[in-house]
Amino acid sequence: MARIAVSLCGEGRGHATRICTLIEQLVPRHEILVYTSGDATALLRSRFPEGDGPVRIAEIPGIVFQYSGGRLDVMRSVAVGLDYQARILGPLVDRLMNELEEFGADLAVTDFEPALPRAAKRLSLPFVSVDHQHFLLAYDLSSLPVSLRCQAWLMSNAVWMYVSDAADTVISAFFRPPLKRGWEHAVQVGPLVRREITRAKPEDHGFILSYLRRHTPFDVIATLADCGMPVKVYGLGHREPVGNISFHAIDETRFVEDLARCRALVSAAGNQLIGEALQLGKPMLVLPERAHAEQMMNSHFLAGMRAGAFCPLENFSPAVVRGFLDGLDEFAPALDAVRGRMDGTPDVVRVLEHRLQCPVSEPARPEGSRPAAAAPARGG
Repeated sequence: MARIAVSLCGEGRGHATRICTLIEQLVPRHEILVYTSGDATALLRSRFPEGDGPVRIAEIPGIVFQYSGGRLDVMRSVAVGLDYQARILGPLVDRLMNELEEFGADLAVTDFEPALPRAAKRLSLPFVSVDHQHFLLAYDLSSLPVSLRCQAWLMSNAVWMYVSDAADTVISAFFRPPLKRGWEHAVQVGPLVRREITRAKPEDHGFILSYLRRHTPFDVIATLADCGMPVKVYGLGHREPVGNISFHAIDETRFVEDLARCRALVSAAGNQLIGEALQLGKPMLVLPERAHAEQMMNSHFLAGMRAGAFCPLENFSPAVVRGFLDGLDEFAPALDAVRGRMDGTPDVVRVLEHRLQCPVSEPARPEGSRPAAAAPARGG
C-alpha cells in the first residue's frame, strides 16, 4: 500500500467529481490524503466521511472565481489570483511540505491546484498532473475561432504557472484533437466517469435536465420555463417551482438518476458533465458564458462532434431552446458512436501505478489506452 497526496481546485464540482472517481479506484490499495477548498470540500467529505476508510480530507485556501451582476468578472478574478499567489501560496506550500513528510507520501497528484506541486518538487516527491486545463498547453486548437485561440494562449500561461515539470501530464477531456509538437509525452484520456454513471441504464422519461451555475441570471430560468417540457434544475438550490420548472438541491444519487432518465440536457459547459452526458448518450445544449473562455472552447468541441449544440448564455432565448428540442434526432449518430466509451479512469490508474513503481523513469505510456471515440471538432 502506497501513500498518495491529492490536491484539487475547489471551484465548482467538476474537479471534485473527477477526483472522487479516481479515489474510489485507488482506496482498495492505497492511503489517500486530499487537499481542497470551496465547493469540493463538502462533496469529498460526503463521499469519504472522516474515519471511514483510508481517505483523509484537509481543507486549504483556494482561488475563487469572482462574479459581478451574475457574470464572470475576469479582471477581479485575476486580481484575486495574484493576491493569492503573493500572500497565501508561499505559507501554504510550507504547511504542505511539513504535512507531506509527516504523512510519508510516496506520490503527489494534482488537479489544477498550485500548492501541492510546489511542495512536492521541493521534497523531490514525484507528482502527476491530472486535469482538464492542460489541453490549453498541449492540444492543437487550430479548429477553434481565432479569438478563442488567442484566449487559449493567454490562459495557457496561467496553467503553466499552476503546474509545471510533472512526471506525467494526464489530460482528461471529452474531445481529443492531436497533440502539439513537444507534448507527445502527454497522456490523453476521457473524462473520469463515476461508477454510478457507467452502471446507469439510459432511458427517456420525457423531461429536460438542467445544471446551472449559481450566478445564472433569472431570465435564463424564465426561458427554460417556456420550453414546453418539464425541466428539473440543479445547481441553484431548492426553490418554489416556476411554471414547468422544479428546483432541486444537489443530491448526487438523484442527479445521476435524472441524468440517466432525461431526454436532453441544458447546462453550463463544464468538461466533466459533458463527458458524463456523452457516456449516457444524452444530447446537450450547453450555455457557456462569453467571458468563460474554457467553457466556450468546450462548447465548440462539442458542436464539432455533432453530439450537441451551444448558445452563449447571454443569447439564450425560447427560439434557441425550441430549435434544439426540434432537432434532437440530428445528434443520434454521434451519440451512438461515443455512448459507453468515454471513461478515462482506468487509463489514469495505470499511469499512477506505473509512477509508483518507477518514480524517476520515463513518462508513463500505459498499454491499453483507447483511441479517441470522438472525431476532432470542425473549424469555427
